[in-house]
Amino acid sequence: MNKPSPAIIAQSAVRRLPRLALLLFCVAYVLPGFLGRGPWKTADIAAFGTMRELAVGNASWLHPQLLGQAGEFEALAPYWLGALAIKLLPFFDSAFAARIPFGLLLAMTLLATWYAIYYLARSPQAQPVAFAFGGEAGPIDYARAIADAGLLALIASLGLAQLSHETTPALAQLGFTTLVFYAMAASAYRSASQIIGPALGLTIGLAGLALSGAPTVAVLLGAGSTLIALNSRKDVLPEDKPAQAWRWALLAGTLTLAVAFLSYGLDLWRWRIDMAGLSTPADLKEWRSLGRLLIWFTWPTWPLAAWTLWRWRRQLTSRHVALPLWFAIVAIAATLTTTASDRSLLLSLPPLAALAAFALPTLKRSVASLIDWFTLLFFTGCASIIWVIWIAMQTGMPKQPAANVAKLAPGFEPSFSWLAFLAAAGATLAWAWLVKWRAGRQRTAVWKSMVLPAGGATLCWLLLMTLWLPLLDYARSYAPLSRQLAARVDPQACVEVYGLNSGQMAAFQYHGNLQLRLAGPKASCPYLVVDVDSQDTVSKVVDMPEWAYLATLRRPTDKSENVALYKRVSVATPDQAATSTAAPARRRP
Repeated sequence: MNKPSPAIIAQSAVRRLPRLALLLFCVAYVLPGFLGRGPWKTADIAAFGTMRELAVGNASWLHPQLLGQAGEFEALAPYWLGALAIKLLPFFDSAFAARIPFGLLLAMTLLATWYAIYYLARSPQAQPVAFAFGGEAGPIDYARAIADAGLLALIASLGLAQLSHETTPALAQLGFTTLVFYAMAASAYRSASQIIGPALGLTIGLAGLALSGAPTVAVLLGAGSTLIALNSRKDVLPEDKPAQAWRWALLAGTLTLAVAFLSYGLDLWRWRIDMAGLSTPADLKEWRSLGRLLIWFTWPTWPLAAWTLWRWRRQLTSRHVALPLWFAIVAIAATLTTTASDRSLLLSLPPLAALAAFALPTLKRSVASLIDWFTLLFFTGCASIIWVIWIAMQTGMPKQPAANVAKLAPGFEPSFSWLAFLAAAGATLAWAWLVKWRAGRQRTAVWKSMVLPAGGATLCWLLLMTLWLPLLDYARSYAPLSRQLAARVDPQACVEVYGLNSGQMAAFQYHGNLQLRLAGPKASCPYLVVDVDSQDTVSKVVDMPEWAYLATLRRPTDKSENVALYKRVSVATPDQAATSTAAPARRRP
């Protein structure tokens, strides 16, 4: 016997969101952040550096590395995508070329999320209550409206903005996870003749997720999807056959085993469980930090998702609740048990958006109004701050914001771009129109409560990536430090490095156009760069009497990221030897 649905919604409330408006939302969200900026520290530039090494043939395609050192992420597929783009698009700057497939991955994430929620909402148990005299929402119109709301909820998620615009394995993991999510959501509502698309999506998603450095997540998602498919064999449309659930369970189970063997064969298994305890103040501090991350990173989807679990508690085993819930649980578990907590939590955003969408048909009008007012005040305030600080950078007025920028980013020279200004002004006017439209007497629509959150998140991200882009490029990249180093070494001279992280090495190669080699006992380059925090141990690897200290180079926006520059001398004099060994005293400014 079917359990009663908590969704009570009329046909008038599921009218279609204009496709052009939804498309503009997506374009305005995807393009800023992929266009016009340089690689940022640390994961973004480090991953890009590994892609360049592959593209020029300096690394193995089965063991992507930067200068022979493994990167922060043990992955294959993301580096392959970036390297292939660099090789196939030599007429573009390598950083922009590497970013293209990742922009497509983000677009695929948005598209797959929409279709996943659409097929989940087609489930008979997800349908709203039938009215005594008719007039309830039709199944297809209802599913489309819920999918529109879910996509807007995903765009509104605060944690999606930065990480989804980086060229890192985290974005690849997000794209492949969402592809698996779509395939399993669509599996029950595809006839045998239409099975190819979801089956291909499931195959690519699981394999790509494993090759992107998350084989454990791939196996857990595949195993859970297999069980959910078996459990939901009666939760299908009347025109579909229950036996199809068995076929999909068999397919998902087989692919899960295949991915597990593939990961073992390519040595992709990496156990990184690092869960905080409960015994020390440091452990409690870490748990509080994780709690804050969960709250702001998944806002505004998590409170709506929690409401869905309460209102739909009688249907927790139905696929429209069970499937996104399992995907979210796996991602949150990875967040709590690994060091890369924010990048693991990124995988939870599409399923949380799906759960949030199913809360909207059950919300009272007062709660929807509260969401609108909070969103209006929050994002309007954020946009106003962005504009005020940009005006201060351009004119020096107001004085306090201008002084704060000068203090936090010493040496930064602001510039004016008509294109960036017009894009930001157009987005601000669009926000004003959206607020006016939402405040007007419009017909009720189930997705209306997500319009302002998605519009506000898109507005602030676009303003940051236009008005503040020069400042962010200056503050969040290694370009200023790389230019300082390039100006002090002879052109075409190689540089030995010691103690640098992969992001710094990639930046020196890209921004400074330097030839780097790892330092060793026998010097082979005329220059040596050492991270100041590693100067105490450099003498164990490098014969320091061969090097004369030249300068300490500082990253303008971070006083803790300094490097010491040395120059090789043919015969070390006593004074030069004393200078080189005294250099550690210059570690801090």
